[in-house]
Amino acid sequence: MLMDSNIFPCNSRCRSAHVPSLPHHLFSRSPERRSYEKVKIFSQSLSGSNVFLSIERKTTYFDVRCSLEQDLKPRPVRKPLPIFDGSDIEPSFRESKNNQTDQSLPSALCHRIERLVFFKKYKEAIDLFEILGLAVGGSGSPEAISATTYDSLITSCVGLKSARAALSVFRHMKEHQFLFDQYMMNRILQMHLKCGMVARARRLFDLMPERNLVSWNTFISGLVDAASYDEAMEIFLVMWEALSSVTSRTIAIIVRAATGLASVSIGGQLHALGIKFRVHDNLFVSCALIDMYSKCGSIDQARQVFDQMSEKNVVGWNSIIAGYALNGYSEEALDLYYEMQESNVKLDHFTYSIITRICARLGSLEQGKQAHAGLIRNGFGKDMVACTALVDLYCKWGRMDDARNLFDMMPHKNLISWNALMGGYANHGMGAQAVAMFGRMVKDGMAPNHVTFLAILSACSYSAMLSKGRKIFESMVKDPKSTPRAMHYACMVDLLGREGNLDEALSLIKNAPFPPTANMWAAFLRACRIHKNHVLGKLAAEELYGMEPNKLGNYIVLLNIYNTTGRLNEAALVLETLKRKGLRLVLACSWIEIKKQPHRFIYGDKSHTQSEQIHKRLETLMQEIAKEGYLPQRRCVFPDVLEHDQRITGYHSELLAIAFGLISTPNFYPLQVLQGHRVCDDCHNAIKLVSLVTRREIVMRDASCFHHFRQGSCSCRDYW
Repeated sequence: MLMDSNIFPCNSRCRSAHVPSLPHHLFSRSPERRSYEKVKIFSQSLSGSNVFLSIERKTTYFDVRCSLEQDLKPRPVRKPLPIFDGSDIEPSFRESKNNQTDQSLPSALCHRIERLVFFKKYKEAIDLFEILGLAVGGSGSPEAISATTYDSLITSCVGLKSARAALSVFRHMKEHQFLFDQYMMNRILQMHLKCGMVARARRLFDLMPERNLVSWNTFISGLVDAASYDEAMEIFLVMWEALSSVTSRTIAIIVRAATGLASVSIGGQLHALGIKFRVHDNLFVSCALIDMYSKCGSIDQARQVFDQMSEKNVVGWNSIIAGYALNGYSEEALDLYYEMQESNVKLDHFTYSIITRICARLGSLEQGKQAHAGLIRNGFGKDMVACTALVDLYCKWGRMDDARNLFDMMPHKNLISWNALMGGYANHGMGAQAVAMFGRMVKDGMAPNHVTFLAILSACSYSAMLSKGRKIFESMVKDPKSTPRAMHYACMVDLLGREGNLDEALSLIKNAPFPPTANMWAAFLRACRIHKNHVLGKLAAEELYGMEPNKLGNYIVLLNIYNTTGRLNEAALVLETLKRKGLRLVLACSWIEIKKQPHRFIYGDKSHTQSEQIHKRLETLMQEIAKEGYLPQRRCVFPDVLEHDQRITGYHSELLAIAFGLISTPNFYPLQVLQGHRVCDDCHNAIKLVSLVTRREIVMRDASCFHHFRQGSCSCRDYW
């Protein structure tokens, strides 16, 4: 649809809006540099606000929701009748003609459209608008549809985010020579932006005969929503030159653009501008600043903004808690959560979803359960975002039955919900359940994405489902919409390696349509370790050395290959390389949570208050599993033991945590251990036998995968 200068017939005296041009050199650099230099020039023009912050830039990707005021609000509409049973949603055109005159028909349909929009039945309103178009026909009467009805139709288009409906409504307005005032021009601009027609919105904005502050804010906000951060910054500077004034909404919007650019320097200057115009204490500006500083890695600045807020609402609390979690301060985020509860601020579903993720990161199942209880108690038990976070938490702790029950009770599920559950099944070696859920998801009409395929291929790998994994991978290769990425190739290498098809796995690596990644070689090296192929293992290790020369785990895997195959000379060379590079094995930790309290153990730990009972129980355990055939392995290099301390294998941190769990919980209680290193071969064999003699289920999450120990076996099938 071609647009001309008369696109907005106006019923008021219009003035031409001159848009000043910026210096040409500002547009000859990279997008972020351009925005930085323009804001620098802009900042220097502000007396007393030339503030520059030298804070290290850091790009992060945690989404923090921050509600913003809407300057554009629909005009007041006639309030519909108090009783609405929906009986007239689908009007009969024939009955209307019998009961009304032709002239009153459009008015009746307009009234019904407004009622439908009032009750948020947007699709029905658009359908009725199409009928109205037929009824009005070619009369061309400007009064056929009122401004109030058009306003309602715009609301429907925005609610549906339908470009087709938006174009239809706009075309109808032009064909019937609707006279646009400033309000309706802004609404049309907003409709185009919300429906994803950014290019058309630019054209409309350029052709607007008159612009007010709402026009500028609407256009800049739409550009930010479309991730056109650099262009939003440019338009903001043009607006500043045209108006030399900003509002709290303007600052809140443009701070979001600085967040998208991940530039704390630009954000700091905008903060200074807010202080100059005394809008920095506005609730929405403060939340936007907290979000910006957090995502740029300046958590101290974010906390300073939060502490200076005169009124702290739920959005402010959520923003600062999420900011701390985003920057790795999980315990501090949890402390803020407790402060939020004491401040009598009403928590929302987003609060619970943040806390649930924090609990998953800290390994705190009990606190996660409390968040779940609070979610239900406050009426958010069916919220999709929060429930998805809980599904992910239960999956991370091996509570797959709880995760599945919660998933089944969710009234609405998105792709992230499906991926969380399938990923949980995959991580716990429950490949059949993951594949079944994949089939159910596709049957329900949910299109899989790359994360979905990663979960399914991982499930096939962990469960040794080679034929199914091949079939899924081949379908991805054939479908241009789901072209396999490096992560999917790594899964296939792992799957082939588990089955001992090392030659085929190596061929897949070399024939990949992109350079092999470290994950692909790491999966191949792991397969070589399991199958004791030192020739191919050395090849994989050499490739990894070039990509990750300082990653200790690669050397340890190769060292274990040489030790278990008796190639001691090669093992000695690896140790020499470690010493030359200054790499050494360090003590690692294991955690277990008992009665909502985490307990930490390291190798040979005797600092615990119950250390004597723990070691006594562990010695008894070693005697019991020895009767079941346990023999300590001497050739394996343990990730959590220093070289001179490889004497007593029974004192590894994971076994100490398990012994403490056995003396601290009832006999029927399953144990859950979290550790930051890969469990060694010897401990893995020992824990399998511990689960047999104690008849306890033991769930361990190590740096490699989840291990479910039951009745002397592990869900990883001794491949990790």
